[in-house]
Amino acid sequence: MLVDHFPLVGLKLTTPRLELRLPSSEELGELAGLAADGVHDPAVMPFSTPWTDHPPEQVALNVIQHHWRELGSWTPQDWSLDLAVLHGEVVVGLQSISARELAITREVSTGSWLGQRYQGRGFGTEMRAAVLHLGFACLDAEEAVSAAFADNAASQAVSRKLGYRPDGFQRHAIRGALAVQHGLRLTRADWERHRTVPVEVEGLTPCLPLLGVDR
Repeated sequence: MLVDHFPLVGLKLTTPRLELRLPSSEELGELAGLAADGVHDPAVMPFSTPWTDHPPEQVALNVIQHHWRELGSWTPQDWSLDLAVLHGEVVVGLQSISARELAITREVSTGSWLGQRYQGRGFGTEMRAAVLHLGFACLDAEEAVSAAFADNAASQAVSRKLGYRPDGFQRHAIRGALAVQHGLRLTRADWERHRTVPVEVEGLTPCLPLLGVDR
């Protein structure tokens, strides 16, 4: 079975309302269709790589190819885990957690998006809390980083709620104009103080070598 050779397909994170795991082929298609329907106001661009600035069919293909590319280039020293987020049986978005040389840096990075029709319901906080639990409680990370552009109030609100602190700025050229991205950093101590979402993790142990954790 696939899980015997690539145990990450058996990893599952569960919160009170959500389930996060690698998508099946059918769920990847649903995720692609959700992205094609829109994940943000077209007047703004919340991503440093403007992958949504394409016709819907290309946006869907971008999601599928990116997912396969990340899995295909996986190494324990450099990985990005893109988890489908499900509410019941419905795919509502994507939550990623990534790391480079985790055993040395003890740092993870997160990113996410939600389908527009599922925004404003607190899912963003819950799904990021899930991967922060994976990073801190399961993978022994010491810090987690994220980023959001100045006009992305929703993402910044999630970060504040979870205990992140400002961590500098980066200047980007997005759509031919200046866009200032706010860096955010969460320490283990601040994560402990702000954690309120219960998270259950299944299938972790066989995944640890692939995630760069030696136990």
